Amino acid sequence: MKQTRILDSDHSKELFAYFGLAVYYSQALEQQLVNLLVLMKISQGDIPTEEDLVDIYYRKLSNSLGQLVQEIQHHFPFTPEETAQLKDVWKQRNYIVHDYFKERIQETFSPAGRSRMIRELSSFKRQAQDLERKLQKYTNELYAKLGLDQEAEDMTGKQPDV
Repeated sequence: MKQTRILDSDHSKELFAYFGLAVYYSQALEQQLVNLLVLMKISQGDIPTEEDLVDIYYRKLSNSLGQLVQEIQHHFPFTPEETAQLKDVWKQRNYIVHDYFKERIQETFSPAGRSRMIRELSSFKRQAQDLERKLQKYTNELYAKLGLDQEAEDMTGKQPDV
């Protein structure tokens, strides 16, 4: 009974919130990798029809982060530092999603343990968020280079939100 009350505490809720943010930003990173991969294929003329575009987009969405990281390295000129960051976030994301609480469950029952976990998850969240923003910048640049921003503006009369 006491363990249930500990996990319902505000401190535990904060821990679970940071876990949620870590997963959220890793998914945002996955989405940016999909966007960048699809735009790279468009820039190379590899998508002849709109139907092909939709098909490849949804296929890429079903790929794992690892598959996306491996594929993007073949299509986009990341710096060695960016490649290392991508691989590090991928490795950490897998640990957080698949093993984090299994391996750290005892720490959830003490304030010091929860605080350590919150700091770790917060650090990961920042890394994933920073990398996602960097990929967003690359996506926007490629979008503009392909003239898709102007095309979208001509069709709607306003700048697109990419």
